[in-house]
Amino acid sequence: MTTPRSLDRAIADPIGLITDLVADVEKSLGSEIVEAVVTAVAGGRAKSRRLAEVLATRPAVLTDGRSPAPRAVGDLLIALGKAGALAISPPVCAECGKALRSLQRQGQDWYCSVCVKEATECAACGNTRRVTFRDRKGLPRCSMCPDNDDRDPVEVIHAVITAIAPGADHDAVAEALRRSAPHRPAYRQRVVWALEENPRLLTGEGHLAPHRAILRFIDLLDEAGITGIVRPPCPRCHRVVRIDKPLDGQRVCRNCIAKSRIEECVRCGARREPATRDPQGRPLCPNCLIRDPANRETCSICGESRMVNSRTVDGPICPNCRPLPTLLCSICGRTAPCTLSKLTGLPRCGGCDRRQAHCTACGRLRGIHSGSAEAPVCGPCTAPNAELWRPCPTCGEEERLHAPGPCPRCTLKQRLQDLLTNESGAIPPKLRALHDALADTERASTAMRWLSSGIVSTVLSDLSSGRRPFTHEALDELPEGKVVEHIRSVLVATGTLPQRDEQMVRLERHVNDLVTSHATAEGRKILHRYATWHLLRRLRRRSRGKDITHTQLTVVRQHLRAAVHLLNWLENENLTLVTCRQNDLERWTTSDDVRHRREAGHFVRWSLSQKITRDLSFPAVRWNGPSQPIDDEARWATARRLLHDESLKSEDRLAGLLLLLYAQWPAAISRLTVDHIEETDGAVRIRLGDVPVDLPGPLAELALRQVVVRRSHAVLAQTDSPWLFPGGQPGRPISVWAMGERLRKLGIRLAETRSTALFQLATELPAAILARTLGIDITVAVKWQRAAAGDWAAYAAEISRRASRHNHEIESAKRRPDPRDD
Repeated sequence: MTTPRSLDRAIADPIGLITDLVADVEKSLGSEIVEAVVTAVAGGRAKSRRLAEVLATRPAVLTDGRSPAPRAVGDLLIALGKAGALAISPPVCAECGKALRSLQRQGQDWYCSVCVKEATECAACGNTRRVTFRDRKGLPRCSMCPDNDDRDPVEVIHAVITAIAPGADHDAVAEALRRSAPHRPAYRQRVVWALEENPRLLTGEGHLAPHRAILRFIDLLDEAGITGIVRPPCPRCHRVVRIDKPLDGQRVCRNCIAKSRIEECVRCGARREPATRDPQGRPLCPNCLIRDPANRETCSICGESRMVNSRTVDGPICPNCRPLPTLLCSICGRTAPCTLSKLTGLPRCGGCDRRQAHCTACGRLRGIHSGSAEAPVCGPCTAPNAELWRPCPTCGEEERLHAPGPCPRCTLKQRLQDLLTNESGAIPPKLRALHDALADTERASTAMRWLSSGIVSTVLSDLSSGRRPFTHEALDELPEGKVVEHIRSVLVATGTLPQRDEQMVRLERHVNDLVTSHATAEGRKILHRYATWHLLRRLRRRSRGKDITHTQLTVVRQHLRAAVHLLNWLENENLTLVTCRQNDLERWTTSDDVRHRREAGHFVRWSLSQKITRDLSFPAVRWNGPSQPIDDEARWATARRLLHDESLKSEDRLAGLLLLLYAQWPAAISRLTVDHIEETDGAVRIRLGDVPVDLPGPLAELALRQVVVRRSHAVLAQTDSPWLFPGGQPGRPISVWAMGERLRKLGIRLAETRSTALFQLATELPAAILARTLGIDITVAVKWQRAAAGDWAAYAAEISRRASRHNHEIESAKRRPDPRDD
């Protein structure tokens, strides 16, 4: 019987409620195994809550397996059966009661493959029979009335394309049609019918395609170089990207799908995709969901006030402390959040699940499924007789093949050969290194997905055929975006393109757009002088030939925006920098719409030095110490958690400790290389400034482990990358923003924590040693030392004065006569 308390628990602790309901029925499985299965099936917060509410409302579904019920319930029953549950019923067909191993649904009911084809009226004969297939108009047909089309689909579609692009290669069209739906001949027939009925789908109206296979067919024709075929843009944002999501009768990109789900939050007014809804059904954004005190509790392990996703007898557990059941990993031996391996049924932690290593049995680089950290064993060697493994018809290696055809590695090599081969049948010399790097990459499936996404294949095909030169300027002509930047980074990492400071190029482009878009000629002239001969010149001098960081780019942009805001305000007031007076400037600084006031003061002082204006005063704000409270106890508590919590990623723990103990900004942490870590005579040191710092034992182990296991998430996961924290693009470190996000997820407040660490260090070390050790400027070290009331320069002067006074007293005593001599 459902109680209000159980429904409340379905919201607060859905995983725990589902686990208890299953454990009440199934006695043969341990609670840890049940919880692992439930966690794997339940998914996200909303899905797990719906699943818990359904099971709390009708727990009998666990024993009878009957619908109506959501799909998640059927998935849970199947997963429990695979885990060895005896009392849990599998899902059964709503029509014939047959036990099901996979789900086919109509509405909220489950059916077997026979009963799912419901009886309906055939569009040809009119008899009420089961639907076998549908005709070209989408109408149902029975098995006695097939929609016979004796024409060759290739000939029909070639005739349609020839009318658009005369001389189109017949073999290229046939291959594109085959690859559009390689295992679905019926889909290929539907593609032919749809294009025969509306050929305009091939010339820019592809967003009206009734099937996704049509869009795939258009992309393949475009890759084959058939002229006249136009890849359709997204009808909403007008970008030429992948559009396969249906929305209001059109195919749109995933960004527009996400924007279509945007609603206004009823609490803060922000327009975002709702994370949940209030009891009245009104949308709530993720920030309001997290910040709502009613949804937050104090974690019983780390003490942080966060959203709670599970509970124990000791109290609530936050997602960071226990996202999965904590078990003993069967591979590395660590006690960490684990899932159950499908091959062995044993727990496996997240690090071992993602790790790839050379198998000690076959020697191939594969995912680890059994063995140990020192002697890993791959999947085919763990269960050689499993039905998952089949020999690749091309290379003969045992792989987990989900469909007939070659393995992912052989498919990738063939795809690269098709893309990078020019008209003479050879790969250009400049692309040979790219071909070898992608063909030998550790993750063939990742490289294959990258080649199939966006405009990657188009750009590589243009480079190999000579339609696009091997220059950065040729890539600059493409629409800006992460896909183009990743293509550029891959080409630079393989030596196809030379190195270039992308942040500086992006800043120069932004400066040019900002200056040219200003309204007045005088304002454009001043902005050009300020940006080119002051901001950019100073930035190049400070970078000393190195690539500038994203933080430096952001600072320059803020200074430019401040200058633009001030000049726009002066123009609206019919003023200029020459005619502006102090009362006008003060009127602007005290107005409600003022932005970037501090940066605007820098612009005013520059204009005074250049004699562009006169009689103005905008003094710089002097720094008088940290503005936020210093909480050293919270800093040390977080440091202890990062030192001893093995469930956190080692790279996140190392980065957090560098901030907590050595006051390093995310920008400095992200640019550390393996050369900054030194190991000599059993001591591990890190070089943050001019003088290396000895690392304590636990932190030294984290640093050495990061040097060994560091891994990039890029397509080309180069193991010889010099960066201690590789980023998502080959040959580049992790971005400052991504590093900051990682630290924030650990509960670290960046500015407040760094101020606390720097404040404490300044009270213990002289400014010179602080600057040389932490790699900060000496003036900054002196300011922090004075703010911490630890002026070591005054202390040294006082010691010097004491020594001089003491020596003077000794000399005076020597010159005075001794009274005892009388």
